[in-house]
Amino acid sequence: MKRFRSYQIIATAVLWILIVNITGCKKYTEVEPDSAYTIPEVFSDVPNATMAVIGAYDELQGDAGYGIRISMYYPYDSDEGIVSGNIDNGRRGIGRYQLLLTNTEIANPFRQLYRGVEKANLCIEQIPQMRLYEEGTDTEKKELRRLLGEALTLRAQFYFELIRNWGDVPAPMVPSYRQSDLFLPRTDRDSTYDIILTDLATAIDLLPWRTEVARNERITKGAAKALRARIALFRGGYALRNNARIERRSDYLKYYEMAKKECEDLMARRDQHTLNPNFENIWRNVTSFTYDPQAEILFEVGAGGGNGNSDSRMGNYDGPNLNNASRYGAGGGGIIMLPNYFYAFDSVDTRRDVTVTWYQVTSASNVKSMRRLTELNTGKYRRDWRVPLLPGTVLNVGYNWVMIRFSDVLLMYAEAVNELNNGPTAAAIAAFEEVRKRAYRGNTNLIGATPTDKAGFFAALDNERFLEFGHEGIRKYDLLRWGQLANKLSEAKTKIEQIRTASGRYANVPDTVYWRNAGEEIQFYAGANTAPTAQPFWQPKQKPTAGSWNALAWRTSLGINVIDGKPLAAGMASFFVSGKSELFPFDQATLAAYQGRLSQNPGYQ
Repeated sequence: MKRFRSYQIIATAVLWILIVNITGCKKYTEVEPDSAYTIPEVFSDVPNATMAVIGAYDELQGDAGYGIRISMYYPYDSDEGIVSGNIDNGRRGIGRYQLLLTNTEIANPFRQLYRGVEKANLCIEQIPQMRLYEEGTDTEKKELRRLLGEALTLRAQFYFELIRNWGDVPAPMVPSYRQSDLFLPRTDRDSTYDIILTDLATAIDLLPWRTEVARNERITKGAAKALRARIALFRGGYALRNNARIERRSDYLKYYEMAKKECEDLMARRDQHTLNPNFENIWRNVTSFTYDPQAEILFEVGAGGGNGNSDSRMGNYDGPNLNNASRYGAGGGGIIMLPNYFYAFDSVDTRRDVTVTWYQVTSASNVKSMRRLTELNTGKYRRDWRVPLLPGTVLNVGYNWVMIRFSDVLLMYAEAVNELNNGPTAAAIAAFEEVRKRAYRGNTNLIGATPTDKAGFFAALDNERFLEFGHEGIRKYDLLRWGQLANKLSEAKTKIEQIRTASGRYANVPDTVYWRNAGEEIQFYAGANTAPTAQPFWQPKQKPTAGSWNALAWRTSLGINVIDGKPLAAGMASFFVSGKSELFPFDQATLAAYQGRLSQNPGYQ
């Protein structure tokens, strides 16, 4: 990982010098600066071409990329979690859907994604023109084709992120020095989707399987296939259109078939990618920089360098609240996982206690203490799992952002089959249950019956994706492509109110949780007639009559004003307006640069 990241940092500097020199002005002076790199110099041989492509990779990462903004600001507020704190013209404005045109958290990632497009465009244009592409050795030709496949996949990822957040966006497919007008109009997203889906089909043929090359964070065939399946489902899904309506196109089944085919191909190659049998170990491996032998993670964004340009903030921004300089350092607490999400898990579902944390460490003695139901945090990238530990106030923890896992492949396959066949097949049910059985490891007899009708199976898939991909930047976008974001936000608010009032299925949620420490860990009181257990979150309301226990407001904490002077249910996503908030606006500086030639998204005029 660190070796790949060092190449990325150098490569970005080289390629960015080239881009600045060929796009900075339309007139070329006769005297060239000594520090400039010409196109032939950058694409002169395989090592230089490799550096150019790795420079494009770098636009995935950093503070304005999947290091924090795109990965941990943009997916919230949703029905799984929200950004913490009171509203501002920054990350909390995004979370609450008060999307102001002056918000730099909207502007800066938009620009970085287009830098990635520009770098990828340059590589896509130049690599096939290299003499070695046709005349080199077999090894050189193979490596250059791999590089072209990577560049095509990277451009697809950059455009995919732009489209799902901004809708119809300008979509240049050639480098800027080839464009007569740098201020292109918006392109219909379906057209852009079709181009990048075709590109990915080409990339798949060019890329190696993961076992055919050295192990690192570079894109391989499995990643391109999984990304093509994901994008195909978005192309066939619902989206907010320029007419302010949430619609899907009539040819959507074509794209479900495409997704099904890519997932089938991956499911047939379990020698390349399959499920890790232990859900927790996926994230233990990520946080200890250990390679997963099952390669469940097909695509991840490499992080390193210890800075905001090339590293990540997972484990510093998110995760449990930590303030222990001697062992873990400080960080966490930036994302709150909602009570309805916590209570969506079965008590024996092993994903809950990985995805959601209810503890904090704020003392020098490393002793954990409890968080209230309104203060639960994420857990997959927790800093206190890092191996080796990283004490002190360190912003960049070095965690890679996980983009696509094999469990997503299984569930995308099941979803596509259900839609295409008007109900699930035995193979679709098996794929769905494979994910569910892993989650219930040790209690697979409790997974319940899988529905066999189309509506019932889709509802089960919806819930399974909800539970499987918590805090992976997936849930909000699933709801968008299903046309369900507004409905699910409203449903979450209703469930939170039901928990607050202990009504319906939440009647046994305790108003107070009693806990104490057993060494550094937390022990819970579960009733006078039973020994203390780990999780009394569905226990009848009982108060200890003996012993020393700490009382913590649990259900009753939902009545406290915690967001913008409001209770949780009222404060989350408080500015959401259906028909507008499903897309971000184009920021004010971009609109000004276009001088009236860029139309704004619905509701922001």
